[in-house]
Amino acid sequence: MSGFSTEAILLKKLEYGDHDLILTFFTRSMGKITAIAKNAKKSVKRFSGSLDLFSVNHIQCTYPKKKKDALLVLSHADLESPFEKIRLDILNTSYACYWLEMVHSWLEEGKPQEPLYDLLLFALDALNSGSMPAPTISILFQIRFMSISGFSPSITECAHCHTGLDEIQGQKVVFDFTEGTLVCPNCNHHPVKKGVTVSKGTLKQLFWINTSDIHRADRIRFSAYAVREGEVLLESFIPFHIGRDLKSLQFLKRIRTP
Repeated sequence: MSGFSTEAILLKKLEYGDHDLILTFFTRSMGKITAIAKNAKKSVKRFSGSLDLFSVNHIQCTYPKKKKDALLVLSHADLESPFEKIRLDILNTSYACYWLEMVHSWLEEGKPQEPLYDLLLFALDALNSGSMPAPTISILFQIRFMSISGFSPSITECAHCHTGLDEIQGQKVVFDFTEGTLVCPNCNHHPVKKGVTVSKGTLKQLFWINTSDIHRADRIRFSAYAVREGEVLLESFIPFHIGRDLKSLQFLKRIRTP
């Protein structure tokens, strides 16, 4: 029976019947794929310890015998990176699950997204190692996710008068979710149906973390105020453009320290 093997991050897991699992993986070369793991709840030899969310596995799949539109069959999975330190902390686990749901909601089946795969892998590794604070990693992941997915916000100038961020008077501007752009105080007569007010300093840090070498991201130091503003902006803008509420984000907000 023909099939393939690849490295994959587990995005979603659903129980199917008494013994099977429906699994959604994110692979670098094939994008998002969904497979059924038959008798996964009973098979210690094939799947023991390898089918936890956000773990990295080397998976082997076979194509369905008869129906072309049937699910792939997961025949084997070898655990490569469990990211066990993330699982020891409920807040870190909540951040990771938010990223997974974000990626799962946006990705189309079978379309490779190598930059996004590498970004998710980087974020999970940084969260597991503790090389950066979890909120900073989440801000980095979200702002870069938006760039990759094609709805990156314009945060360098006013959308109406094109005044650069440094030349805008005052310390705060309005960010318009519908347009994905800034509106300066002089142009606030333009109606903003949905948006937030954010400081210029926070926007500058978001621009830096989005455009700099990702491996230098640990050098940035967000103030507590900038972290709160960045989270409010990104965690509101992303669900707005994905077009759905993310359950993992609601849980993250409930457990996060105010």
